[in-house]
Amino acid sequence: MPTYDYDLFVIGAGSGGVRAARLTGALGKRVAVAEQVQVGGTCVLRGCVPKKLFVYSSEYSQNFRDAKNFGWSVDWARFDWPTLRDNVQNEVNRLSGLYLQNLEKSHVEIIDDRAIVQDAHTVRLTREGRSVTAEKILIAVGGHTYRPSETKGYEYGITSTDAFLLEELPASILIAGGGYIALEFATVFAGLGVETTIVYRGERVLRGFDHDIRAHVQNDMLRQGVKIICGSVIEEIAPLANGKKLAKLSNSMQVEADQVMWAVGRTPNTNSLGLGNAGVELTERGAVKVDAYSRTNVPSIFAVGDVTDRVNLTPVAIREAVAFVNTEYRGTPTATDHADIASAVFCSPPVGAVGLTEEEARAQGHKLKIFRTGFRSMKHVFAGNEQRSLMKLVVDAKTDVVLGVHIAGPDAPEMIQLAAVTVKARLTKAQWDSTCAVHPTAAEELVLMGEPVSHDNEAPA
Repeated sequence: MPTYDYDLFVIGAGSGGVRAARLTGALGKRVAVAEQVQVGGTCVLRGCVPKKLFVYSSEYSQNFRDAKNFGWSVDWARFDWPTLRDNVQNEVNRLSGLYLQNLEKSHVEIIDDRAIVQDAHTVRLTREGRSVTAEKILIAVGGHTYRPSETKGYEYGITSTDAFLLEELPASILIAGGGYIALEFATVFAGLGVETTIVYRGERVLRGFDHDIRAHVQNDMLRQGVKIICGSVIEEIAPLANGKKLAKLSNSMQVEADQVMWAVGRTPNTNSLGLGNAGVELTERGAVKVDAYSRTNVPSIFAVGDVTDRVNLTPVAIREAVAFVNTEYRGTPTATDHADIASAVFCSPPVGAVGLTEEEARAQGHKLKIFRTGFRSMKHVFAGNEQRSLMKLVVDAKTDVVLGVHIAGPDAPEMIQLAAVTVKARLTKAQWDSTCAVHPTAAEELVLMGEPVSHDNEAPA
């Protein structure tokens, strides 16, 4: 029987890789994890965590404006970019240190090196110049921000990763993209007083979300002063003598800004990883192709998280890692369920969504009852804040099962977590309606939508 240096070698110390390494190490297995940058991965270092801290900071500008009618005077308030930037990096480093401690507690060897696959059981450590062997190899290297190299002058644009470390806050910024990263950073910059413009190739932002939510968010961001140019893309970026950048758009418009930011997607980190040496199959987008149990076509090599391009969310990567350990080391074959995963967008207004959109439900042949309500929260009415909330339920007309919940407004990401339990449990609208409201809250509106705004004929029994 072959003898290997490790039972499991993990390449990548992000959320998925760390969880798999920790759980396997705790079982007494010989485990190593290689990370070439810093333990923590995208979420902790340059994604979810620092981004949400930035969002929190950006919200204070509106909170200060709202405070007046509540009796508070905050004329003294001013914003200091270096303080936010540096404090966020301190928090990121603190969390990275906790990840390291947890790996050490599980007796996982941490290797500060770039690892590439040499064959089905061998990994090459490029800095050390040595090779090690493992019975199983887990690929958990995530993805990276995408810059469209085919665009002339693309190198003059920053990415979300760069945005966390800017030397100074720009006076103006043009953001390319209409997904959640673009909208979240538009919210951050606009909230910090930056003149913010979005340019997006689609007709409306937030592709993939329910059409009512997309319209609501776009209209409200416009109300807040964010400029949104749809149906266009950046064709060229050129530097100007005054240090600004000039972006030439496909609709013949030109936009001058201090910074241009690419937020047009992410790409799996499989380039130069050596997966071809072992014959690992990739998808057309360069992601590692896996089955329901995170197995590649090579029996000893597995992959979890964003590098597989299934559902690119941190909690999903963690669940996939747990399922991998259950299957390979605990004798309990476990496939990760990727259905009805809730998602949140921390823009202004924030969004929470779970289940089918109205369009998806109709495409699947469902006859629907649509429930929808729009309102201003009590807090916003009192403050004179014009931001409105939108809530929508997509219900199967025949079974009365709630197929989807879509919310845009304050606390939407918090509400959607519990709404996800309902959708996952396949509860009915009648069961929702039997739940007593909690007053006064915005969430009570979810159980007070008595009559549908539209009702298809029920499907025949």
